[in-house]
Amino acid sequence: MKIELRAVTIAELVDGFADNGEQGVTGYGGDLNIRPAYQREFVYGPKERDAVIETVRKGFPLNTMYWAVADDGFELMDGQQRTVSLCQYVNGEFSVEIDGNPFSFHNLPKERQQRILDYELSIYVCDGSDEDKLEWFKVINIAGLELKPQELRNAIYTGPWLSDAKRWFSRRNPPAVQEDRHKLVSADPNRQEVLEIALDWFTGGKIEEYMDGHRSDADAQELWDYWQAVFDWVKRVFPNQDSARAKLMKGLPWGRFYNSHKDDKLNAAELEKRIVALIDDDEVENKKGIYAYLLTDNEKTLNLRAFDEKTKQSVYARQKGICPVCNKHFEFHEMEADHRIPWHKGGKTTADNCDMLCVADNRAKGGK
Repeated sequence: MKIELRAVTIAELVDGFADNGEQGVTGYGGDLNIRPAYQREFVYGPKERDAVIETVRKGFPLNTMYWAVADDGFELMDGQQRTVSLCQYVNGEFSVEIDGNPFSFHNLPKERQQRILDYELSIYVCDGSDEDKLEWFKVINIAGLELKPQELRNAIYTGPWLSDAKRWFSRRNPPAVQEDRHKLVSADPNRQEVLEIALDWFTGGKIEEYMDGHRSDADAQELWDYWQAVFDWVKRVFPNQDSARAKLMKGLPWGRFYNSHKDDKLNAAELEKRIVALIDDDEVENKKGIYAYLLTDNEKTLNLRAFDEKTKQSVYARQKGICPVCNKHFEFHEMEADHRIPWHKGGKTTADNCDMLCVADNRAKGGK
């Protein structure tokens, strides 16, 4: 692999800058692909973006960027956030504060504009095999804003499938989080997290295997159809998704629920009654676990209220350390609190519903 250091002025960089959305982002006279398939979306906020301009405006050194030779031009390997910030500023897309006043590039005095355009960027250009470039890409991205796992996968499994998948699951406000789906998904599409969730649910965790086998597919329609089916099912089974409910539903593994329970006979009206009762139940400490409980009957998802230390000490003293099951005496640390009447039969976490059992008897009872 050959690597050389080049000096590229900002004027050369922004020449021919074009952001065509799904069609890509280019600069450097059209010869630089600023957003290859493996690149993350633009994630700089105003603070970081303005800091780039301030660095250049004052003539301070900007971190080195990395390009790779590709076909008849180059593709940007590292430095997209800085590159886009510079191009957008010179293109007049935002202003920065200078001496307490906002200034767009076009409102700067000519000499200040020229100083920015003449600023030289340090660019390392890599020429080698795809494998060489991908390994280098991983190394140079260890520093700075750490890549998310799916962003790294996108660096490896490029192709038409990935390009189409990004259309549905990436960018800002993609279709995947529209139609109120954003209320149930706790992930950043800009950092490829929504795409990762969809793939994880659809493949049962075999993301790399699926992406490798489908990278040459013409589109990602199969994944998009699945995603829609998941949330259509959620809307049918749990139609109440007002703001209060959405807080409980957001971020739950809906795809896994769908995979396991899409064929279950579930009555939305009956489920709604149970949800209301469970929300009102003081014994249920993890309200977000209600949905998993209704589908699986696993009480552990509810994190039911446990007996506090004071109650356990009081009941132990009342029993004089005798286990009511085996009638043997035990030290306090050798016993566990047990609900005499279990929660699912209406039992509460109160002293009069508590027995202190020896560990063996309590575990044996719990296993029945």
